[in-house]
Amino acid sequence: MDDTDRKILAALQKNGRAAIATLAHDLNLSRSTIRLRLARLQSSGEIIGFTTILKSDAAHAPVRGLMMIAIQGRGTERVIRQLSAMNAVEALHTTNGKWDLILELSATSLEQLDGILREIRLLDGVATSETNLLLATRKLARPKRI
Repeated sequence: MDDTDRKILAALQKNGRAAIATLAHDLNLSRSTIRLRLARLQSSGEIIGFTTILKSDAAHAPVRGLMMIAIQGRGTERVIRQLSAMNAVEALHTTNGKWDLILELSATSLEQLDGILREIRLLDGVATSETNLLLATRKLARPKRI
C-alpha cells in the first residue's frame, strides 16, 4: 500500500458513498486508477466490505450495551464459540487488561437484555463481568488516520 492507496482509503472513510468520478476529481487521479486500486484493495483484503446502516436497524434493537467479561481458566475459546452463536452478540472483541472479552450486545428491551446478561453470566468459564448501556451514538464510525 502506498500514499495513493492511503489517500483513497481516507477519502472513503470520510464518505463511503463517494463515486469513483468524485474520488478521481478530489484526489487528482484518473477514474481507471481509482477503479483498479479499489479492486486491488478489495482482493488483497485491505477493504473487507462496505455497509449501510439503516434507521430500522437501530429501531429493531433499541437497547444496546457493552459487556466486559473475564474468563476463568483456559475456557476462552469455548466461551467465544458459545457467545458467537448468540444472536444478541453483535460483535465480540478479545482484549488485554482486566477484561478478556468485550461484547457488543443488542436487545429489544431492558427485560430482554437482562435475560441475555443472565445467560452469558451462567456460561461455564465466565468468572466476572461488567455491562454498560449505550445511551446514544454520537458518531458511528471514526475515520482512521492513514
